[in-house]
Amino acid sequence: MRVLGINAVFHDPASAIVVDGDVVAAAEEERFSRRKHGKAPVPFSTWEIPEQSAAWCLKEAGVAPEELDAVAYSYDPALARPPKDDITADVWEGLRTIYAQRAPLFLAAALPGLDPAVVRFVPHHVAHAASAYLAGPFKSCSVMVLDGRGEDSSYLAGRSVNRKLDVLATQALPHSLGLLYEEATAHLGFRRSSDEYKVMALASYGKPTLLQELRSLVTTDGAGGFVVQPIEWDALAKRRDSDDEWGAEHANLACSVQARLQEVLLELAGWLHAQTGDDELVMAGGVALNCVANSVLFERSPFDDIWVQPAAGDSGTALGAALYVAQSMGDDVQPMTTAALGRRWSDDELETWLQTADVVYERPDDVADAAAEVIASNGVVAWFQGRSEYGPRALGNRSLLANPMVAANLERLNNVKGREQFRPVAPMVLSERAAEIFDGPLPSPYMLFTHRVRPEWRERIPAVVHVDGSARIQTVDRTQVPLVARLLECFEKRTGVPVVVNTSLNTAGRPMVDDPRDALECFGSAPVDALALGPFLVRRGSVAGRGTP
Repeated sequence: MRVLGINAVFHDPASAIVVDGDVVAAAEEERFSRRKHGKAPVPFSTWEIPEQSAAWCLKEAGVAPEELDAVAYSYDPALARPPKDDITADVWEGLRTIYAQRAPLFLAAALPGLDPAVVRFVPHHVAHAASAYLAGPFKSCSVMVLDGRGEDSSYLAGRSVNRKLDVLATQALPHSLGLLYEEATAHLGFRRSSDEYKVMALASYGKPTLLQELRSLVTTDGAGGFVVQPIEWDALAKRRDSDDEWGAEHANLACSVQARLQEVLLELAGWLHAQTGDDELVMAGGVALNCVANSVLFERSPFDDIWVQPAAGDSGTALGAALYVAQSMGDDVQPMTTAALGRRWSDDELETWLQTADVVYERPDDVADAAAEVIASNGVVAWFQGRSEYGPRALGNRSLLANPMVAANLERLNNVKGREQFRPVAPMVLSERAAEIFDGPLPSPYMLFTHRVRPEWRERIPAVVHVDGSARIQTVDRTQVPLVARLLECFEKRTGVPVVVNTSLNTAGRPMVDDPRDALECFGSAPVDALALGPFLVRRGSVAGRGTP
């Protein structure tokens, strides 16, 4: 079967394609449109279809629109509550349902030749769940989905047995842990449905001084659900405007919200485990991108192993919907083995881009070794290799790389990217070396958990150690990403340290770099020392001139 998955309703529109049960391609629309998160998360943007990513997925798979057996749309308007019954809705909410109902016609217009009759609606949280239990590594497991909202709920707990889902509990709106975190994000002066990770980072600078108040307002019900009562945020901390400096009260609010979220997740996980007895848990939904909470679940929940979908946010529902429909149509769907599911270019195509840009470049015998030399000399390298990543994390294909041994590189990279200085940067390390430096869930190939940096290493790699002594690491499997593994080995030979800073290749407010033009534009406008574009290396300060020197 040939199944195209589409996420278009809330935010992070994306497309994915599954052919005969295998994931062939997946990408967010923002990587094509260069509009962060693809569109605004408002009801009247629901008509916008991820046209560019969908067209690319079809091209990558060699499938014409008329050849699709199904299009899986990750929202079922038949389940949406009428606005008058939903206190979280505004007066425009009805448009969301109307536009979703018309999605088959929108898709047929965007993809000429597509038969609207092949479009199938998949409930939003079922799509999230499928992105975890079908894409994940376990044959049977427990499933948790937590986000802001779906059609009429914000949470799903279930069990997958032989890769079939049995839903055990859901939580009806307006109660939502995701919306709770969104409201805290907005109150703290950040962008709702976008900057929640900033709250997670800010939390490390505070104390849970408001935890008792939040415990009385956010409770579990003992039956697999929870209650979030209305919160008077102004009574907890002064509202912060986006241009204001943050203070202790803001950090304390962030810390308190984070702490209560973790407590509730532990209670929900405990209830779910009591129902299933499973050793393994898979997770998806925007809340599952909270790597600090994930680590708390790993360490303190009854589950022995946890797998989180790398594209746990709404973009991942495109993949989950496609997998769910493919399986329902009889395909033997296969787990995903990598998040590198996006666009790629041949060496010849990359060289053509360099020639068009009229920059001096070289083709070293070993680009990984050449890049490691720049990093060891305390240079910053823009690293563009292979297929782009699906999901919000740079995993060694579209990255900014730097020396973790220099403490000032944290401030330096945040300045390069135009980010707040309380934001940490991440380390990547070879899988077989990780345990000697970091304590936490291993392996961790998708940067979805935090780890404690072992005391003897904190002064050796200060740039990647957060204020609380933690780091969100990426473990590198040399069979999966051999070029990155080679770079790490070359860096260690020069420095004795098997760790390199890895942060996403972009600047504030812009999506992660995806194509060669993006990479060249970012390199041209940001104070980066070198660009490793495939096998080629461009150094800062090179004079204009065509070809290799």
